[in-house]
Amino acid sequence: VQLVESGGGLVQAGGSLRLSCRASGSTFSINAMGWYRQDPGKQRELVAAITSGGGMTNYADSVRGRFTISRDNAKSTMYLQMNSLKPEDTAVYYCNAETFEPKSGSNTYWGQGTQVTVSS
Repeated sequence: VQLVESGGGLVQAGGSLRLSCRASGSTFSINAMGWYRQDPGKQRELVAAITSGGGMTNYADSVRGRFTISRDNAKSTMYLQMNSLKPEDTAVYYCNAETFEPKSGSNTYWGQGTQVTVSS
């Protein structure tokens, strides 16, 4: 499975961005997906996660009510709509996918990351 993020950039505080993560390869094996972020010198943290069918979502307390995660399995794409952005949201955002295949078992895949910078 290969994951490619897009949609990052520079935005002013209070603005919005939408990140996309397009999956390719064995996309049939993808179960849960998520968005993580990492600031230099800090640990990578979970921002939001979504189940395979999109029926359940989970958010970090710091983004709940401002960010919305969704996925379109027909397009093999996951999204993160980020509204009311704050300077503390500045980080590299990574796409994550959990897969399962009978032969290889469970695996975790990461995208290359996309920079989000929020200016005050």
